[in-house]
Amino acid sequence: MLALPTDVSRFAKEDWPFYWISRVNARYVQVLEKRLKPLGIDVPHWRVLISLYESQYLSISEIAEMSTMRLNTTTKVVQRMIGDGLVTTRVRPTDGRVTEACLTEKGDRLRALALVEAREVFALSFPTVSASESAALNSILAKVFTQIDKL
Repeated sequence: MLALPTDVSRFAKEDWPFYWISRVNARYVQVLEKRLKPLGIDVPHWRVLISLYESQYLSISEIAEMSTMRLNTTTKVVQRMIGDGLVTTRVRPTDGRVTEACLTEKGDRLRALALVEAREVFALSFPTVSASESAALNSILAKVFTQIDKL
């Protein structure tokens, strides 16, 4: 188990992994937002687009979970995207209580353009990180997420 100093007077924020996770995420969102703006979308729209990348249909709840957005925020974003012609919705064939969303051709084209920007941000962010370091980082973060998800 990771040991952090118990003496508060000797505590350094740089020794706190959540400090770095928060800073990296905040900076990533700032940089990505700047790159997505010329495409006419923001990070919440990107999160919906990329959530729907691997699955043809997802429920609004599944998109919220995958995109780490609140359900009401996800619902509003999806409604705006319907208005913009980026997604369509349907009732889940196996459960009439569930609304599912799917990218339209226009949404899929925008997702592809946004993915180019996201991949560029990734490449520029990790030039000195090896593939094995990246895999280790992903593995560690997945373990931490699993533990936090139990709380």
